[in-house]
Amino acid sequence: MREEIIISGFGGQGILFAGKLLAYTGLETGLNVVYFPSYGPEMRGGTAHCTVILSDEEIGSPFIRNPSGAIVMNIPSMDRYEPLIKEGGVLVVNTSLIDRSPQRSDIEIIPVPANEIAEQVGDKRLANIVLLGAFIRSLGALTIDTAEKSLHRHIPEYRRNLLEANIEALTRGAQLVADVEVEST
Repeated sequence: MREEIIISGFGGQGILFAGKLLAYTGLETGLNVVYFPSYGPEMRGGTAHCTVILSDEEIGSPFIRNPSGAIVMNIPSMDRYEPLIKEGGVLVVNTSLIDRSPQRSDIEIIPVPANEIAEQVGDKRLANIVLLGAFIRSLGALTIDTAEKSLHRHIPEYRRNLLEANIEALTRGAQLVADVEVEST
């Protein structure tokens, strides 16, 4: 198994934290992991992204050309990464900020109104975690329970007050995908 994932959005949307949490969840599962963040002017409102590779074999390089999945939080990210996803891959789209449908029909599209769900949870900053929950559920190689354990272990001390809200956001994103799976059977 090898999954190559891009997480992208505006700087300040928690892109790098979502990538770290995905990487830590992979480590907790016993997988080999590469986490490759993008720093720089992105942190001041430009487009930020990170790459996470999860594999049951050794990983030779952190660079990817055609990810098996992407989480996109804004239109520039969708424009950039939708064409790159390999056939049969997964694209998780924040429909709260992206007002157009993806153009591809050869990938699985998971539309998630992440900002609205995050606000229902109680903090609009949790949209990244809602999307991550949806992605983890669709991926199948990781579990939400393991992601919760990773949150407990790796959430920064100054954000511990948001632990329960993060867990709820993760669960709500996963539940959205689970509900769609039930409807389609």
